[in-house]
Parts: sequence; structure tokens; C-alpha cells
Amino acid sequence: MYALFIKEIRSFLSSLIGYIVIVVFLLAIGLFMWILRGPTNVLDGGYSTLSSLFDLGPWVFLLLIPAITMRSFAEEKRTGTIELLLTRPLTDLQIILAKYFAALVLVLFSLVPTLVYYYSVHKLGNPVGNIDSGGTWGSYIGLLFLGSSFAAIGVFASSLTDNQIVSFIIALALCFFCYIGFESISSLSLFGKADTFIQALGISEHYESMSRGAIDTRDLIYFISFNALFIVGTRTVLESRKW
Repeated sequence: MYALFIKEIRSFLSSLIGYIVIVVFLLAIGLFMWILRGPTNVLDGGYSTLSSLFDLGPWVFLLLIPAITMRSFAEEKRTGTIELLLTRPLTDLQIILAKYFAALVLVLFSLVPTLVYYYSVHKLGNPVGNIDSGGTWGSYIGLLFLGSSFAAIGVFASSLTDNQIVSFIIALALCFFCYIGFESISSLSLFGKADTFIQALGISEHYESMSRGAIDTRDLIYFISFNALFIVGTRTVLESRKW
């Protein structure tokens, strides 16, 4: 499993995909935070906060993570190497986890350089260091968990087809619905008391909770369960080839 994990990371970094994802993420966030005028601009806002990063991050990840994961299994199916991969002395779950964790590492790589933004805002505060560090680190953890959920969805979508573009579209639609769809449905107030439960099914509810700086066990359980659900779904799709 470790060898496959390293191979997946190398495949990301040996092609332009990994670097494009990291650069696009940093460029998009940096433009809105520091260059473009508006409510997301830190200098215009007058407050030492990274809220713009954590507000924009999910939407940028919504596009980039499906692009990372779209080739996970779709490319293997298209080239016919999926059969060779499944004959290795690895379980289906180990293969899935290797690809999933490789995508998650790339997400982590894209987040690490944003610590420069944290340092900049920390220094720009009046007085220096006047920033809610607890809320900031909670938001970083929340964004990492959100990225892990999008990665689980992306790997699942890639297992459904041998076409990378179709995989990207499916992952994009699922990520969008799981992030904001449940909240939108609950806001219609169609189901009475069940609306609160429906809202709690969405990623945004738990991401926003973690962004307040309080790491609630319920949020951790939600993200772990959510990721496990799509990983099990991916294994089911792969096992269906043997039926």
C-alpha cells in the first residue's frame, strides 16, 4: 500500500497536475485576499483575520479537488491497467486508501504555503499578533477535513467511469450538493423539525462549526463517517467488477 501511495504522489508531482492545483489555489486565494478590491481584501477590511481564506477555500477546492482525483480510477480503467492493479497483493480497500491519501497529501501541500498569509496578518495586526489564533487553527483543521471529504467524493466518482471529464463532472456535482445542497433544502422549511437534521447532513454546517475554533467531537465523527461512506462506496463499485 505504501509503495502505491508513493507512486500516486510521484505521479501527481511528475506531471503538471499537482503543481497547477497548488499554484491555482494560492493564486486565486491571494488575488482575493490581497490584490482585488472588495470585502474579501484583508487590507480593505481593516481587521487582522483570515476569514477570506476560509470563506473562499471551500469554493476553490470545489473545483480543484475533483480535478486532482478525476484520474484516480478513470485513467486506470481507460488504459486497462485497472486489471493489473487489482491483481497486486493488495486488497481493494488498500488500493483505494492509497489513492485517497495521495490526493489528501496534495491538498495538504496546497494549504501549507498559506501559513505565509497567517504570518502576514499576524504582523499586520494592531498590536502585532492581534489575531484569533484559536479560530484560525480551527478553520485550518476544518478546511483540511473538508478537503478530505471532497477527495473521498472525487475518488468515488472516478471509480464510476473510465472518462476523466465525466468523473470530474460527477465529483463536482456531488461536492457541491454535499457542501451546500442540504443547507439549501433545509432553508426551504419544508420538513418542519426535520429541517435541522437535514442541515446537519451537509458539510458546510460542520465546517462552519469547526471554523469557530471549537473542535467538537460531533464534527470529527461526521467527517470521519462521511469519508468512510464514500470509501466504502468506492470499494463496492470496484468489487462489482468481480460479480
